[in-house]
Amino acid sequence: MDYKKDFPVLMNRKVAYLDSGATTQKPEMVLNAVDKYYKDHNANPHRGAYSLSMEATEDYENGRDKVAKFINASREEVIFTKNASEALNLVAYAYGLDNLNENNEIVLSIMEHHSNLVPWQYVSRKTGAKLKYMYINDNFELDMDEVKAKITDKTKVVGIVHVSNVTGTINDVKAIIEYAHSKGAVVVLDVSQSIPHMKIDVKELDADFIAFSGHKMLAPLGIGVLYGKKELLTKMTPFLYGGDMIEYVYEDHTTFAPLPSKFEAGTQNVGGVVGLAAAIDYIESVGYDNIQKIEKELVDYAVEKLSKLNYITMYMTKNKENHSGVISFNINGVHPHDVASILDNEGVCVRSGNHCAQPLLRYIGIDSTCRASFYLYNTKEDVDRLVAAIEKAYKMFEKYLNK
Repeated sequence: MDYKKDFPVLMNRKVAYLDSGATTQKPEMVLNAVDKYYKDHNANPHRGAYSLSMEATEDYENGRDKVAKFINASREEVIFTKNASEALNLVAYAYGLDNLNENNEIVLSIMEHHSNLVPWQYVSRKTGAKLKYMYINDNFELDMDEVKAKITDKTKVVGIVHVSNVTGTINDVKAIIEYAHSKGAVVVLDVSQSIPHMKIDVKELDADFIAFSGHKMLAPLGIGVLYGKKELLTKMTPFLYGGDMIEYVYEDHTTFAPLPSKFEAGTQNVGGVVGLAAAIDYIESVGYDNIQKIEKELVDYAVEKLSKLNYITMYMTKNKENHSGVISFNINGVHPHDVASILDNEGVCVRSGNHCAQPLLRYIGIDSTCRASFYLYNTKEDVDRLVAAIEKAYKMFEKYLNK
């Protein structure tokens, strides 16, 4: 089945959109749900005794219930943020600063997005905790020997990305979480690149914190989720202060609302939550099995075609079962930004740059790449357009490269 017809922008703009790792396009049912909310129910939630406000509150909290069921959490463990970056910062500030000291260690993978790396650099500076990294092998994978060498009895926080947004490597996070817990560490899991493509069950994974962005899974921009175990969230101090996370305010002190409101200061993005709920409905209607089948066929086809181009380098594991829908590549000797610009002229949308993962690219020995990232609305025709555009880009530079 061709799902492209469900996405208005892909029907209106005849492009091969291969940048879903940055943000996905939105299906019509998501756009309609957000539009209906603003036309029929828009008001400030939790604050009004009138019907519109109560309807907005119901939409917002129904969205929380939907997310909780989707990831197998309890509703009080679901905190809405504006994106995964805010969710990860919340953990660093509200948990890291209060629970770490100079005798502790923070262990991150070198694959981390800056959002799950830079905040822990800050926590390290403020608390004196030592920051350590787990490095990938030559096959762009993180093996358990490296994990066990870096996570020690001094480790108090482990930050790990489920799927790398550069290499597409699927990390064995369940095994990493289990080992980290055996050493007494808390695990912060970034599933932004995995939850659009595979089922996330927080109880099965047993991560202490999980963060993701709605806009990478068909929802609008500006809505994200932090899951945290109730026993941890209850003990944490709020990251942001203001309206709706307050219980009582006196001149000299304040008490805070119970979970999840404690971490949701200010007026929330109800329209975004409505869109996220609709996105979950869409994903569930398609089914993760179908999504993975589509993506596997596309990625296998793309790798087969791209492997025939002897002038490009791909940065990905050779293990097909351990790879998601991301292919980072370079035309040897040509800057990725130049390649991406030429591809854009051919109607092919790819990302170029360091993908907010500078330490990883530096470790690999490169500055930047082009990145094609696939999703359920892509087709083999999109891959063919990508390959043809790369061939055209190479021909434009060929005479300079072969001097």
